[in-house]
Amino acid sequence: MFNLKKKLSAFMLTLSLIATSGLSGLSQASAADAGPALTILPIDRAIILAGQKFDFRVELNGAIVKKSELKVTVNNKDAEAYFGRAGTFTNANEDSSELTIRQVSFPKATNIAIKAEAKVGGKTISKVVRYEVYEAIGNKKNAKNVVLMIGDGMSANIRTAARVVSKGIDEGKFKGWLEMERMDFMGMVTTSGMDSIVTDSANSASAYATGHKTAVNAEGVYPDNTSDPLDDPRVENIVELVKRTKNMATGIVTTSDVTDATPAAMATHTRKRSTSEEIVNMFLEAGSRPDVLMGGGLEWFLPESEGGKRKDGANKIDAFKSAGYSYVTNATELNKATSSSKLLGLFKKGNMNVYFDREYTKPVNASIVGKDTDQPTLMEMTTQALNALGKNKNGFFLMIEAASIDKMAHPMDFERLIWDTIEFDQTVGLVKQYAAKHPDTLIIVTADHGHSMTLNGSYNTAAAEGKTGEELRELVGTYADSKFPTYSDADKDGFPDNPDSDWKLAVGWGNHPDYNEDFLTNPVPISPTIQDPNVKDKAWYIANPDKDPNGIHLPGNIPHDESVEVHTFDDVPINASGPGADKFAGYMDNTQVFRNIVSALGIKAVSKSTK
Repeated sequence: MFNLKKKLSAFMLTLSLIATSGLSGLSQASAADAGPALTILPIDRAIILAGQKFDFRVELNGAIVKKSELKVTVNNKDAEAYFGRAGTFTNANEDSSELTIRQVSFPKATNIAIKAEAKVGGKTISKVVRYEVYEAIGNKKNAKNVVLMIGDGMSANIRTAARVVSKGIDEGKFKGWLEMERMDFMGMVTTSGMDSIVTDSANSASAYATGHKTAVNAEGVYPDNTSDPLDDPRVENIVELVKRTKNMATGIVTTSDVTDATPAAMATHTRKRSTSEEIVNMFLEAGSRPDVLMGGGLEWFLPESEGGKRKDGANKIDAFKSAGYSYVTNATELNKATSSSKLLGLFKKGNMNVYFDREYTKPVNASIVGKDTDQPTLMEMTTQALNALGKNKNGFFLMIEAASIDKMAHPMDFERLIWDTIEFDQTVGLVKQYAAKHPDTLIIVTADHGHSMTLNGSYNTAAAEGKTGEELRELVGTYADSKFPTYSDADKDGFPDNPDSDWKLAVGWGNHPDYNEDFLTNPVPISPTIQDPNVKDKAWYIANPDKDPNGIHLPGNIPHDESVEVHTFDDVPINASGPGADKFAGYMDNTQVFRNIVSALGIKAVSKSTK
């Protein structure tokens, strides 16, 4: 009743305002929203490592002023004087003015207040943002090595499903736990970005890599008011930071294209995650060049004339070789590269094939894998990465990503995403074995965002023969009818012998387009939707008639211009073991992950050149 009274009161107030002033009050509010506005980057409530380099920028959008009419202070001191360097004053657009001071930092832990004032049309507009600057406070014994393992999109329910499929459950008790679940500390991480409650992988990985929020599609930058995706204000990322401050080795291992969102966010800077050619260029910059780079994405290293996609005509594989890298193209070559400390491995033109097609059903799915029949597993890539990076006496930072957990969740391909989750978990076990021999290694296992997969019960596969459409719905077991899945693993490799056992997991999806579902494994990957042939002027997706044509038709619950299931903003689990792992217990913002990493390493980011 209280909430209803509040709503009625607000409604009556709105009616009163309209009655007394027509629409003028609402129009004035709209006009105010469209008036000149100040933006300060980094944004309000940023938490910044002392000594971490970043680009400082103040924008006045909606008006042009002289530099003398834009006053910017840091703790009541002129910004240029405070940072000890001159900024660049620009008019990036026909109605904007900007002050940019690049490569600055705060020298010590403190609270910072930034104030910007602009004189526009005889009036003064202002804005204040506040930062917390912290120093990395390590443990009595700091970590020497850090391995950050990201199961892209791996929400809690995906972990649970992988545990059922891989370990089994009987009489209500699981027969085992995942490797990632048997770690010392566990917490939960929020995932939203600065511009939207639901993030993408670029934005969320950037939070882990820099400790700063950013926008969808952005990596290592704050979004500015220009169209150029490469000039946005940068924030020093984890690869740059550990190389600069501790001369550590760095590595990036992924099952995706290496220029994809998560790997690129660790070492590069762009407002547009699809700038793959430029991302490769940034991978070669001395300050951000990873010592180990492995995954797919060969096409962005080769010119068009050599079968790649580079328009600049350059062969960047040759550039890496010239910089002292060993280059490998398949698992056989990779497993022989044991003496390398600098390693480039590119195993597919685009994203690597998923485990289900690459290893599990290899003879059946040769047409899917194509000529790349000798792609390494995530475990093989990780083994060689640890071997190469371990040669550096100063330690290393390694990011390992199971990218296709996310890439198979989008088309709602349950088996392929779970098989990649199991591969990822076996890789976690491998890294734990390394840490047992090198106890100064901190291991962190988490996801960057969630997906909407739900565990609805179990499905009676054995009774499905001859049934179609709504009949299949009746085979989903709930409550007392949700029998324990009967997956078996005779060869003990951690993967079921038959994904369509007599009883299997019955899953659903919380946010999805129109699609058909028969609950059985698709022999080949297939899109759940197609563009409606009757809609010519816009994206409008309908269920793909070639996917599970005899299955249940499930009407979508997201806009028709979305062709696949989309991310959620669920909190995601995080687990950690090793020096500094205790910092990962409890709830935390995604930017806190970066802070915990640099604190575990005891990084002192302030250099002699830092003012």
